[in-house]
Amino acid sequence: MTDTIAALASGRPPAALAVIRLSGPAAFAAVAALAGRVPPPRRMSLCRLHHDGALLDEALVAVFPGPNSASGEDLAEFHLHGGPAVVSGVLAALTAHPGIRLAEPGEYTRRAFANGRMDLAQVEGLADLVAAETASQRDQALALAGGALGRLADSWRERCLDILAEAEAGLDFAEDEADVAERLDEAAREQLLAMASELDQLLADSARAARIRDGLTIVVTGPPNVGKSSLVNALAMRDAAIVTPIAGTTRDAIEVPVDLGGIAAVLIDTAGLRDTDDPVEAEGIARARQRAARADLVISVASADAPHWPAPAPVPPKTLMLLNKCDLALPVLPAGALSVSASTGAGMATLRDWLTNFARQATRPGEPALLAHARHRAAFADAHAALVDAAHAPEPVLRAESLRIAAHAFARVAGRIGVDDVLDRIFSRFCIGK
Repeated sequence: MTDTIAALASGRPPAALAVIRLSGPAAFAAVAALAGRVPPPRRMSLCRLHHDGALLDEALVAVFPGPNSASGEDLAEFHLHGGPAVVSGVLAALTAHPGIRLAEPGEYTRRAFANGRMDLAQVEGLADLVAAETASQRDQALALAGGALGRLADSWRERCLDILAEAEAGLDFAEDEADVAERLDEAAREQLLAMASELDQLLADSARAARIRDGLTIVVTGPPNVGKSSLVNALAMRDAAIVTPIAGTTRDAIEVPVDLGGIAAVLIDTAGLRDTDDPVEAEGIARARQRAARADLVISVASADAPHWPAPAPVPPKTLMLLNKCDLALPVLPAGALSVSASTGAGMATLRDWLTNFARQATRPGEPALLAHARHRAAFADAHAALVDAAHAPEPVLRAESLRIAAHAFARVAGRIGVDDVLDRIFSRFCIGK
Protein backbone atom coordinates (compact mmCIF):
# COMPACT_ATOMS: atom_id res chain seq x y z
CA MET A 1 0.00 0.00 0.00
CA THR A 2 1.24 3.53 -0.75
CA ASP A 3 2.44 5.52 2.24
CA THR A 4 0.65 8.68 3.23
CA ILE A 5 2.99 11.67 3.17
CA ALA A 6 2.95 14.88 5.21
CA ALA A 7 4.96 18.09 4.84
CA LEU A 8 4.97 21.81 5.45
CA ALA A 9 3.88 23.36 2.14
CA SER A 10 4.44 27.00 3.13
CA GLY A 11 7.59 28.90 4.13
CA ARG A 12 9.61 28.22 7.24
CA PRO A 13 8.06 29.38 10.51
CA PRO A 14 7.58 31.71 12.23
CA ALA A 15 4.93 33.20 9.96
CA ALA A 16 1.36 34.44 10.18
CA LEU A 17 0.09 31.20 8.64
CA ALA A 18 1.48 27.77 7.86
CA VAL A 19 0.04 25.11 5.55
CA ILE A 20 0.64 21.40 6.07
CA ARG A 21 -0.36 19.02 3.28
CA LEU A 22 -1.24 15.36 3.69
CA SER A 23 -1.67 12.96 0.76
CA GLY A 24 -2.40 9.25 0.64
CA PRO A 25 -4.85 6.57 1.82
CA ALA A 26 -4.56 7.45 5.53
CA ALA A 27 -5.08 11.19 5.03
CA PHE A 28 -8.73 11.35 6.05
CA ALA A 29 -8.25 9.00 9.00
CA ALA A 30 -5.51 11.31 10.29
CA VAL A 31 -7.79 14.33 9.89
CA ALA A 32 -10.49 12.55 11.88
CA ALA A 33 -7.97 11.62 14.58
CA LEU A 34 -6.78 15.22 15.05
CA ALA A 35 -9.98 17.17 14.28
CA GLY A 36 -12.54 14.67 15.58
CA ARG A 37 -14.31 14.64 12.21
CA VAL A 38 -13.71 14.80 8.46
CA PRO A 39 -15.08 18.12 7.14
CA PRO A 40 -17.18 18.34 3.95
CA PRO A 41 -15.03 18.04 0.80
CA ARG A 42 -13.50 21.15 -0.78
CA ARG A 43 -14.64 23.51 1.95
CA MET A 44 -12.53 25.25 4.58
CA SER A 45 -13.78 24.22 8.01
CA LEU A 46 -12.70 25.56 11.39
CA CYS A 47 -11.49 22.69 13.60
CA ARG A 48 -9.76 22.30 16.96
CA LEU A 49 -6.81 19.92 16.57
CA HIS A 50 -5.97 17.61 19.51
CA HIS A 51 -3.34 14.93 20.04
CA ASP A 52 -2.94 12.83 23.21
CA GLY A 53 -5.46 15.08 24.96
CA ALA A 54 -3.54 18.30 24.21
CA LEU A 55 -4.84 21.13 22.08
CA LEU A 56 -2.41 21.76 19.19
CA ASP A 57 -4.17 24.60 17.36
CA GLU A 58 -7.45 25.97 16.08
CA ALA A 59 -7.07 25.67 12.32
CA LEU A 60 -8.85 25.68 8.98
CA VAL A 61 -8.99 22.21 7.47
CA ALA A 62 -9.89 21.20 3.91
CA VAL A 63 -10.11 17.72 2.37
CA PHE A 64 -10.00 16.76 -1.30
CA PRO A 65 -11.06 13.20 -2.17
CA GLY A 66 -9.02 11.42 -4.85
CA PRO A 67 -8.71 10.97 -7.72
CA ASN A 68 -9.94 14.54 -8.29
CA SER A 69 -7.27 16.17 -6.15
CA ALA A 70 -3.93 17.81 -6.89
CA SER A 71 -2.05 14.57 -6.20
CA GLY A 72 -4.68 12.16 -7.51
CA GLU A 73 -5.02 10.72 -3.99
CA ASP A 74 -7.03 11.64 -0.90
CA LEU A 75 -5.46 14.96 0.12
CA ALA A 76 -5.91 17.21 3.15
CA GLU A 77 -4.59 20.63 4.11
CA PHE A 78 -4.22 22.15 7.58
CA HIS A 79 -4.04 25.97 7.60
CA LEU A 80 -2.44 26.68 10.96
CA HIS A 81 -1.03 29.54 12.95
CA GLY A 82 2.56 29.77 11.77
CA GLY A 83 4.53 29.37 14.98
CA PRO A 84 7.32 26.76 15.09
CA ALA A 85 5.74 24.92 18.04
CA VAL A 86 2.38 24.66 16.28
CA VAL A 87 3.90 23.35 13.04
CA SER A 88 6.21 20.85 14.72
CA GLY A 89 3.40 19.66 16.99
CA VAL A 90 0.97 18.98 14.15
CA LEU A 91 3.65 17.26 12.04
CA ALA A 92 4.63 15.09 15.00
CA ALA A 93 0.99 14.15 15.59
CA LEU A 94 0.46 13.28 11.92
CA THR A 95 3.59 11.15 11.59
CA ALA A 96 2.66 9.30 14.78
CA HIS A 97 -0.39 8.00 12.90
CA PRO A 98 0.17 4.55 11.30
CA GLY A 99 1.25 4.67 7.66
CA ILE A 100 2.17 8.38 7.62
CA ARG A 101 5.71 9.67 7.05
CA LEU A 102 7.38 12.92 6.06
CA ALA A 103 7.44 13.62 2.32
CA GLU A 104 10.57 13.68 0.20
CA PRO A 105 11.40 16.61 -2.14
CA GLY A 106 8.91 16.78 -5.00
CA GLU A 107 6.95 13.75 -3.84
CA TYR A 108 3.51 15.42 -4.02
CA THR A 109 4.12 16.47 -7.61
CA ARG A 110 5.62 13.10 -8.48
CA ARG A 111 2.44 11.41 -7.27
CA ALA A 112 0.38 13.83 -9.38
CA PHE A 113 2.45 12.79 -12.41
CA ALA A 114 2.18 9.08 -11.58
CA ASN A 115 -1.58 9.40 -11.15
CA GLY A 116 -2.07 11.20 -14.47
CA ARG A 117 -2.94 14.57 -12.96
CA MET A 118 0.00 16.27 -14.71
CA ASP A 119 2.26 15.46 -17.63
CA LEU A 120 6.02 15.82 -17.30
CA ALA A 121 6.17 19.13 -19.18
CA GLN A 122 3.60 20.52 -16.73
CA VAL A 123 5.77 19.32 -13.85
CA GLU A 124 8.75 21.20 -15.28
CA GLY A 125 6.58 24.27 -15.76
CA LEU A 126 5.51 24.10 -12.12
CA ALA A 127 9.15 23.95 -11.03
CA ASP A 128 9.87 26.96 -13.23
CA LEU A 129 6.90 28.80 -11.71
CA VAL A 130 8.21 28.25 -8.19
CA ALA A 131 11.62 29.61 -9.29
CA ALA A 132 10.28 32.49 -11.45
CA GLU A 133 11.65 35.90 -10.49
CA THR A 134 10.32 38.09 -13.31
CA ALA A 135 6.97 38.60 -15.01
CA SER A 136 8.15 37.04 -18.29
CA GLN A 137 9.46 33.94 -16.48
CA ARG A 138 6.15 33.67 -14.62
CA ASP A 139 4.11 33.91 -17.83
CA GLN A 140 6.27 31.33 -19.59
CA ALA A 141 6.09 28.96 -16.60
CA LEU A 142 2.31 29.34 -16.32
CA ALA A 143 1.89 28.39 -19.98
CA LEU A 144 4.08 25.33 -19.49
CA ALA A 145 2.41 24.35 -16.20
CA GLY A 146 -0.98 24.79 -17.87
CA GLY A 147 -0.16 22.04 -20.35
CA ALA A 148 0.50 24.16 -23.46
CA LEU A 149 3.63 22.25 -24.50
CA GLY A 150 2.13 18.85 -23.73
CA ARG A 151 -0.88 19.66 -25.90
CA LEU A 152 1.38 20.90 -28.69
CA ALA A 153 3.52 17.76 -28.57
CA ASP A 154 0.43 15.56 -28.51
CA SER A 155 -1.01 17.34 -31.56
CA TRP A 156 2.23 16.79 -33.45
CA ARG A 157 2.26 13.14 -32.39
CA GLU A 158 -1.31 12.71 -33.70
CA ARG A 159 -0.27 14.21 -37.04
CA CYS A 160 2.59 11.72 -37.24
CA LEU A 161 0.28 8.82 -36.45
CA ASP A 162 -2.23 9.97 -39.08
CA ILE A 163 0.47 10.01 -41.76
CA LEU A 164 1.78 6.69 -40.44
CA ALA A 165 -1.68 5.17 -40.88
CA GLU A 166 -1.76 6.45 -44.46
CA ALA A 167 1.75 5.13 -45.09
CA GLU A 168 0.79 1.70 -43.83
CA ALA A 169 -2.38 1.82 -45.95
CA GLY A 170 -0.15 2.59 -48.93
CA LEU A 171 1.66 -0.67 -48.34
CA ASP A 172 -1.61 -2.50 -49.07
CA PHE A 173 -1.81 -0.84 -52.49
CA ALA A 174 1.88 -1.23 -53.32
CA GLU A 175 1.43 -4.23 -55.64
CA ASP A 176 -2.18 -4.22 -56.84
CA GLU A 177 -2.81 -0.49 -57.34
CA ALA A 178 0.53 1.22 -57.93
CA ASP A 179 -1.03 4.54 -59.00
CA VAL A 180 -2.93 4.83 -55.69
CA ALA A 181 0.23 4.02 -53.72
CA GLU A 182 2.15 6.64 -55.68
CA ARG A 183 -0.44 9.36 -54.93
CA LEU A 184 -0.43 8.47 -51.24
CA ASP A 185 3.36 8.52 -51.24
CA GLU A 186 3.53 12.00 -52.79
CA ALA A 187 0.85 13.39 -50.46
CA ALA A 188 2.72 12.03 -47.41
CA ARG A 189 5.99 13.53 -48.65
CA GLU A 190 4.40 16.99 -49.00
CA GLN A 191 2.84 16.80 -45.54
CA LEU A 192 6.11 15.70 -43.96
CA LEU A 193 8.11 18.48 -45.60
CA ALA A 194 5.54 21.03 -44.42
CA MET A 195 5.68 19.63 -40.88
CA ALA A 196 9.48 19.68 -40.90
CA SER A 197 9.40 23.32 -41.99
CA GLU A 198 7.02 24.23 -39.14
CA LEU A 199 9.21 22.42 -36.63
CA ASP A 200 12.28 24.16 -38.00
CA GLN A 201 10.71 27.53 -37.20
CA LEU A 202 9.74 26.37 -33.72
CA LEU A 203 13.28 25.15 -33.01
CA ALA A 204 14.77 28.36 -34.38
CA ASP A 205 12.72 30.27 -31.80
CA SER A 206 13.86 28.06 -28.91
CA ALA A 207 16.81 30.35 -28.14
CA ARG A 208 14.32 33.09 -27.28
CA ALA A 209 12.47 30.74 -24.94
CA ALA A 210 15.75 29.86 -23.21
CA ARG A 211 16.59 33.56 -22.82
CA ILE A 212 13.24 34.16 -21.08
CA ARG A 213 13.76 31.26 -18.69
CA ASP A 214 17.49 31.66 -17.97
CA GLY A 215 17.83 35.41 -18.49
CA LEU A 216 19.66 37.49 -21.06
CA THR A 217 23.44 37.64 -20.73
CA ILE A 218 24.83 41.19 -20.72
CA VAL A 219 28.63 41.49 -20.47
CA VAL A 220 30.16 44.78 -19.33
CA THR A 221 33.62 45.14 -20.83
CA GLY A 222 36.27 47.79 -21.47
CA PRO A 223 39.68 48.99 -20.26
CA PRO A 224 40.55 49.15 -16.54
CA ASN A 225 39.24 52.01 -14.40
CA VAL A 226 36.47 53.14 -16.75
CA GLY A 227 33.86 52.42 -14.06
CA LYS A 228 32.55 49.01 -15.17
CA SER A 229 31.99 47.79 -11.60
CA SER A 230 30.37 51.10 -10.59
CA LEU A 231 28.08 50.80 -13.60
CA VAL A 232 27.06 47.24 -12.66
CA ASN A 233 26.36 48.36 -9.09
CA ALA A 234 24.29 51.31 -10.31
CA LEU A 235 22.20 49.10 -12.62
CA ALA A 236 21.74 46.46 -9.91
CA MET A 237 21.07 49.17 -7.29
CA ARG A 238 23.34 47.42 -4.79
CA ASP A 239 27.05 46.98 -4.10
CA ALA A 240 27.52 43.71 -5.96
CA ALA A 241 31.03 44.37 -7.34
CA ILE A 242 34.09 45.73 -5.56
CA VAL A 243 35.00 49.29 -6.62
CA THR A 244 38.51 50.68 -6.03
CA PRO A 245 40.78 53.16 -7.86
CA ILE A 246 43.33 50.36 -8.36
CA ALA A 247 43.47 49.09 -11.95
CA GLY A 248 42.81 45.38 -12.36
CA THR A 249 40.65 44.97 -9.23
CA THR A 250 38.19 42.71 -11.07
CA ARG A 251 39.88 39.47 -12.09
CA ASP A 252 37.09 36.92 -12.54
CA ALA A 253 33.62 37.47 -13.98
CA ILE A 254 31.03 38.64 -11.45
CA GLU A 255 27.41 37.79 -12.29
CA VAL A 256 24.62 40.02 -11.01
CA PRO A 257 20.93 39.25 -11.78
CA VAL A 258 18.70 42.20 -12.72
CA ASP A 259 15.08 42.69 -13.76
CA LEU A 260 14.68 44.70 -16.96
CA GLY A 261 11.01 45.63 -17.09
CA GLY A 262 9.87 42.14 -16.10
CA ILE A 263 12.56 40.32 -18.13
CA ALA A 264 15.40 38.49 -16.38
CA ALA A 265 18.97 39.38 -17.26
CA VAL A 266 22.42 38.73 -15.83
CA LEU A 267 24.97 41.55 -15.80
CA ILE A 268 28.52 40.23 -15.97
CA ASP A 269 31.31 42.47 -14.70
CA THR A 270 34.62 41.45 -16.29
CA ALA A 271 38.34 42.14 -16.00
CA GLY A 272 39.61 45.32 -17.63
CA LEU A 273 41.00 44.78 -21.12
CA ARG A 274 44.69 45.63 -21.33
CA ASP A 275 48.12 44.09 -21.92
CA THR A 276 49.50 42.60 -18.73
CA ASP A 277 52.29 40.32 -17.50
CA ASP A 278 50.23 39.20 -14.48
CA PRO A 279 49.13 35.61 -15.30
CA VAL A 280 46.07 35.82 -13.03
CA GLU A 281 44.88 39.07 -14.59
CA ALA A 282 45.66 37.72 -18.08
CA GLU A 283 43.44 34.72 -17.41
CA GLY A 284 40.67 37.06 -16.25
CA ILE A 285 40.99 39.08 -19.45
CA ALA A 286 40.85 35.92 -21.57
CA ARG A 287 37.69 34.86 -19.75
CA ALA A 288 36.21 38.34 -20.25
CA ARG A 289 36.71 38.03 -24.02
CA GLN A 290 35.16 34.54 -24.01
CA ARG A 291 32.08 35.69 -22.08
CA ALA A 292 31.68 38.70 -24.38
CA ALA A 293 31.78 36.46 -27.45
CA ARG A 294 28.85 34.39 -26.10
CA ALA A 295 26.78 37.27 -24.71
CA ASP A 296 23.40 38.47 -25.89
CA LEU A 297 24.65 42.02 -25.45
CA VAL A 298 28.05 43.63 -24.78
CA ILE A 299 28.22 47.01 -23.08
CA SER A 300 31.58 48.38 -24.19
CA VAL A 301 32.53 51.05 -21.64
CA ALA A 302 34.98 53.91 -22.06
CA SER A 303 35.75 56.84 -19.78
CA ALA A 304 34.81 60.40 -20.71
CA ASP A 305 38.29 61.61 -19.73
CA ALA A 306 39.87 59.05 -22.11
CA PRO A 307 37.19 58.12 -24.69
CA HIS A 308 38.71 55.07 -26.33
CA TRP A 309 36.84 51.87 -27.13
CA PRO A 310 38.71 48.59 -27.87
CA ALA A 311 38.44 47.23 -31.41
CA PRO A 312 35.38 44.95 -31.79
CA ALA A 313 35.71 41.19 -32.03
CA PRO A 314 35.82 39.63 -35.54
CA VAL A 315 32.20 38.50 -35.19
CA PRO A 316 30.86 40.72 -32.41
CA PRO A 317 27.54 40.22 -30.65
CA LYS A 318 25.15 43.13 -30.28
CA THR A 319 27.21 45.95 -28.72
CA LEU A 320 26.24 49.17 -26.92
CA MET A 321 29.02 51.77 -26.77
CA LEU A 322 28.76 53.55 -23.42
CA LEU A 323 30.71 56.56 -22.19
CA ASN A 324 30.96 56.64 -18.39
CA LYS A 325 32.08 59.49 -16.10
CA CYS A 326 30.23 62.08 -18.17
CA ASP A 327 30.37 64.33 -15.08
CA LEU A 328 34.10 64.81 -15.77
CA ALA A 329 33.86 65.60 -19.49
CA LEU A 330 31.55 65.01 -22.42
CA PRO A 331 33.32 64.61 -25.78
CA VAL A 332 31.46 64.02 -29.02
CA LEU A 333 29.73 60.62 -28.90
CA PRO A 334 29.82 58.10 -31.75
CA ALA A 335 26.48 57.36 -33.42
CA GLY A 336 24.33 55.12 -31.23
CA ALA A 337 26.48 55.57 -28.10
CA LEU A 338 25.11 56.65 -24.72
CA SER A 339 26.73 58.65 -21.92
CA VAL A 340 26.22 58.16 -18.19
CA SER A 341 27.77 58.87 -14.85
CA ALA A 342 27.54 55.83 -12.60
CA SER A 343 28.64 57.93 -9.62
CA THR A 344 26.08 60.78 -9.99
CA GLY A 345 23.32 58.83 -11.74
CA ALA A 346 23.25 61.11 -14.78
CA GLY A 347 21.97 59.25 -17.85
CA MET A 348 21.23 56.05 -15.90
CA ALA A 349 17.46 56.27 -16.50
CA THR A 350 18.08 56.52 -20.25
CA LEU A 351 20.43 53.51 -20.09
CA ARG A 352 17.86 51.44 -18.17
CA ASP A 353 15.19 52.33 -20.75
CA TRP A 354 17.56 51.33 -23.57
CA LEU A 355 18.33 47.99 -21.89
CA THR A 356 14.64 47.33 -21.21
CA ASN A 357 13.76 47.95 -24.86
CA PHE A 358 16.61 45.68 -25.94
CA ALA A 359 15.36 42.94 -23.59
CA ARG A 360 11.82 43.21 -24.95
CA GLN A 361 13.01 43.02 -28.55
CA ALA A 362 15.25 40.04 -27.77
CA THR A 363 12.60 38.01 -25.92
CA ARG A 364 9.27 39.30 -27.28
CA PRO A 365 7.62 38.26 -23.98
CA GLY A 366 4.06 38.61 -25.26
CA GLU A 367 4.55 35.80 -27.80
CA PRO A 368 4.44 32.09 -26.83
CA ALA A 369 7.88 30.60 -26.19
CA LEU A 370 7.69 27.05 -24.89
CA LEU A 371 10.92 25.23 -25.78
CA ALA A 372 12.89 26.63 -22.85
CA HIS A 373 14.21 23.30 -21.52
CA ALA A 374 17.07 21.42 -23.15
CA ARG A 375 15.05 18.18 -22.82
CA HIS A 376 12.18 19.64 -24.81
CA ARG A 377 14.47 21.06 -27.49
CA ALA A 378 16.24 17.70 -27.84
CA ALA A 379 12.94 15.83 -28.26
CA PHE A 380 11.65 18.26 -30.89
CA ALA A 381 15.03 18.19 -32.69
CA ASP A 382 14.91 14.37 -32.78
CA ALA A 383 11.36 14.54 -34.15
CA HIS A 384 12.44 17.06 -36.80
CA ALA A 385 15.29 14.83 -37.95
CA ALA A 386 12.95 11.84 -38.12
CA LEU A 387 10.37 13.79 -40.16
CA VAL A 388 13.05 14.86 -42.64
CA ASP A 389 14.17 11.23 -42.93
CA ALA A 390 10.56 10.16 -43.45
CA ALA A 391 10.04 12.77 -46.17
CA HIS A 392 13.05 11.51 -48.13
CA ALA A 393 12.61 7.80 -47.39
CA PRO A 394 12.91 5.74 -50.61
CA GLU A 395 10.51 3.06 -49.34
CA PRO A 396 7.17 3.20 -47.50
CA VAL A 397 8.50 0.80 -44.88
CA LEU A 398 11.39 3.15 -44.06
CA ARG A 399 9.01 6.10 -43.96
CA ALA A 400 6.78 4.29 -41.48
CA GLU A 401 9.76 3.56 -39.20
CA SER A 402 10.89 7.20 -39.25
CA LEU A 403 7.35 8.30 -38.41
CA ARG A 404 7.32 5.97 -35.42
CA ILE A 405 10.59 7.55 -34.23
CA ALA A 406 9.09 11.04 -34.59
CA ALA A 407 5.92 10.05 -32.70
CA HIS A 408 8.09 8.51 -29.96
CA ALA A 409 10.09 11.75 -29.65
CA PHE A 410 6.92 13.83 -29.22
CA ALA A 411 5.61 11.38 -26.61
CA ARG A 412 8.80 11.92 -24.58
CA VAL A 413 7.93 15.58 -24.04
CA ALA A 414 4.88 14.81 -21.89
CA GLY A 415 6.66 11.91 -20.20
CA ARG A 416 4.47 9.24 -21.74
CA ILE A 417 7.46 7.07 -22.67
CA GLY A 418 11.22 6.91 -22.30
CA VAL A 419 11.81 9.41 -19.47
CA ASP A 420 12.62 7.19 -16.48
CA ASP A 421 16.22 8.40 -16.48
CA VAL A 422 15.24 12.05 -15.98
CA LEU A 423 12.48 11.72 -13.37
CA ASP A 424 14.69 11.83 -10.27
CA ARG A 425 16.57 14.86 -11.59
CA ILE A 426 13.37 16.77 -12.35
CA PHE A 427 11.56 16.09 -9.08
CA SER A 428 14.65 16.82 -6.95
CA ARG A 429 14.24 20.49 -7.94
CA PHE A 430 11.08 20.80 -5.81
CA CYS A 431 10.85 21.66 -2.14
CA ILE A 432 9.62 19.13 0.43
CA GLY A 433 6.02 20.37 0.43
CA LYS A 434 5.66 20.32 -3.35
